[in-house]
Amino acid sequence: MSAGTKLAAAIAGLIAEKRALGYKYVCEELALARFDAFCATAFPGLDTVTRASVEAWVACARRRAVKPATVNSLITPVRELARWLHRRGVDAYVLPAGVLPKPARYIPHIYSDQELAALFAQTDRCRSCSEVPFRHLVMPVLFRTLYACGLRCSEARLLRVGDVDIDTGVLQIRDAKGGKDRQLPVSEQLRERLAGYHAKLAGQPGWEWFFPGATLGVPLTLQNVNRNFRRFLWQARIPHGGRGHGPRVHDLRHTMAVNNLRSWFEQGENVDALLPVLQTYLGHSSIGDTAYYLHLTAESYPDITARVQQTLGDVVPPVTGGVDHGD
Repeated sequence: MSAGTKLAAAIAGLIAEKRALGYKYVCEELALARFDAFCATAFPGLDTVTRASVEAWVACARRRAVKPATVNSLITPVRELARWLHRRGVDAYVLPAGVLPKPARYIPHIYSDQELAALFAQTDRCRSCSEVPFRHLVMPVLFRTLYACGLRCSEARLLRVGDVDIDTGVLQIRDAKGGKDRQLPVSEQLRERLAGYHAKLAGQPGWEWFFPGATLGVPLTLQNVNRNFRRFLWQARIPHGGRGHGPRVHDLRHTMAVNNLRSWFEQGENVDALLPVLQTYLGHSSIGDTAYYLHLTAESYPDITARVQQTLGDVVPPVTGGVDHGD
């Protein structure tokens, strides 16, 4: 942040408060740093968030022809900064809701059983490369773990060797979304695969991250995961709609949730009672985030739609709105 900007102290205070509450607030910090630098040039000496500064900030983004989702990601932390100042008795401008166009919501791709089998088969054919020397070992296990445990990509990438108990089959997920930790038991089939993978890397000097990247001492990068994923999709003949359209790696998490619900319905389980179990497993902060998957299940498997509606009626939001599909 610009040292001469009076906003810098307010921004630092907001970030400290968010992190004390368990939020990582990394992308937001970057956006606020850019807003601070912008104001230092365009509005020297500014000590609050004004309408002029906000509108100029939005206009600057629009001149770069960025997508509505990007504009929202740039303005949301500024809104939060204005609210933070308000709570401290400082007059600040909060951009009203509805002023900016809503970004198009991504509809998750629910992989069919055939697509999952084809995708995993291609990961098994992965070969080693100089950039990621252990890629041929990592990819088959990484993608099966992402799906079977419904992990966010960052949760899998940042697993350390000590976070995977291959004897009990329990994963320790640390500092996940919202700063939460959780423990995940895995199936026996996955435990055996994790154990076999572990045996191949055990004893390698410097093995720190369970799924290593360029060296054993660094984790896989998101870019590397996505690049391999796109290649596996192409090899499995699963169509990709281009950037922003998917399928995505994160859709493996959505598919895991939907397939669990489908299985529970088919087995006649009390899904209403089991929904909190799925919530805990996925690391959701609210039951509403998990209940959203009921609608996706009905969309993907119309034959059980009536049973889905019997469970939660019409309280589940439609696919095109209501929840953060990146959760």
